[in-house]
Amino acid sequence: MIIPLSLVCALALACLLLLASPWPFLAPGAVLGLVGLLVIYRKPSWALLCIIALVPLEGLFKDSGVTGAKLLGASLMLILPLQLALRQLPAERLRSNLWVPLLGFLALYLLSFIASEHHELSLGHLRELLIGLIMFVITLLLGRDLNLAWFLRLVSLSVALTCAMAMFSSAYQDQGRASGLLKDANLFAMMIAIAVPMALLLLLKSPNAVQRLLWLGCSVLLLAGMTKTESRSGLVVLLISLGIGLYHYRLRLQRVRPRHLGFVMLALALGLPLLVAVTPASYIDRIASLSVLKSGVNAYADDSLGRRASYIVVGKKMIEDNPLLGTGPGTFPLHYANTGYSKAFASNSHKVIDLYRRAHNTYLELFSEVGIPGGLLFVSLIAMSLYNMARARRACLQQEAWAHADVVTHLGMSVLAMALFLMFLSVPNQKYVWVLLAMSSVIRVEAERRLSVEARA
Repeated sequence: MIIPLSLVCALALACLLLLASPWPFLAPGAVLGLVGLLVIYRKPSWALLCIIALVPLEGLFKDSGVTGAKLLGASLMLILPLQLALRQLPAERLRSNLWVPLLGFLALYLLSFIASEHHELSLGHLRELLIGLIMFVITLLLGRDLNLAWFLRLVSLSVALTCAMAMFSSAYQDQGRASGLLKDANLFAMMIAIAVPMALLLLLKSPNAVQRLLWLGCSVLLLAGMTKTESRSGLVVLLISLGIGLYHYRLRLQRVRPRHLGFVMLALALGLPLLVAVTPASYIDRIASLSVLKSGVNAYADDSLGRRASYIVVGKKMIEDNPLLGTGPGTFPLHYANTGYSKAFASNSHKVIDLYRRAHNTYLELFSEVGIPGGLLFVSLIAMSLYNMARARRACLQQEAWAHADVVTHLGMSVLAMALFLMFLSVPNQKYVWVLLAMSSVIRVEAERRLSVEARA
């Protein structure tokens, strides 16, 4: 406790100096900061939960230089090394099977950065990637102390809150599509797809009617928010996740008796027409437009599909020209802007920024910007996280720990939703991506540890 006591003395001295300075009103803030720092030192997992809960709400503070999430992150970056140095936090928590592909990816990413065509642009992307890596390391260190129930609750509630804000306020909509506080309809749809399995688990495991009603309301808000985003990829990912959930619960579905089928048919008879009635007509038209894929993409029939096809053409050309190290992180928009596609698909030709578009596909973007080896390592990182969740679920089933298996399955659905959404969205630096990657490793290690303890017993 020598170092924490020295921090207390330093902050107390800072308070005295502030009282003697021309800004004495800042002294109470230093006291509050000291108290918060001590709380975080005792319970660092609480700070991580707060950061995770604030991810969907980051748009509220985009114009602020200092935000709550940044302060919490900076506090953890100060406290966790101290706890590691004092051995209050075991260093073996950093062990993960994801380090091998991750370190290889980082090495190639840095080489691509050195050889980049536009260093200033690549530097901005490197800074954003470092934030994701910090979240990965923090989650590895604190994941075992994380209260999974509160993790599920906070993610579900924060995303559902943004759904409510986006549905009832045009300020959080983009041309009629719900875009949330981050002003991106597809990114908003990805967060909803990640949160839906968590909300459904809370609904299924609710101990009483009040909580069941709360999580039912959250689930309805999330599904309504997905509808309002008008994201076709979001609908596809959501259906795949729900299909996996039904497969997991297939044995329990056998408990449904013939007398229950009448209630199921009644629910479908009432629910399906209601769903069609509340679904925006524009969303139905966007879903129907997927039928053009049978005969190939026609840019005149659907601008969005034509634009995505143009991203693939440009990305393929970039990969052919620079297969090893790519053109540098963040340089895809520069190449796209120099093609005729940028002007042909620009929604507003008067805005120069509308010509510089990202690939809307994380895998394609990394293959073209970082090179084929770096892209393959990132894909293997995602694949290993899914493998970790599958192994964790298998370990839980071997222990007949059905409750743990349910939690792992629903978190695995969230990881899968994230992995699939990366095919439709360029977000290699999104915090949820790196938190879920780290959580997959932590959950597998804990599940296999419990299995080995049970086997020895």
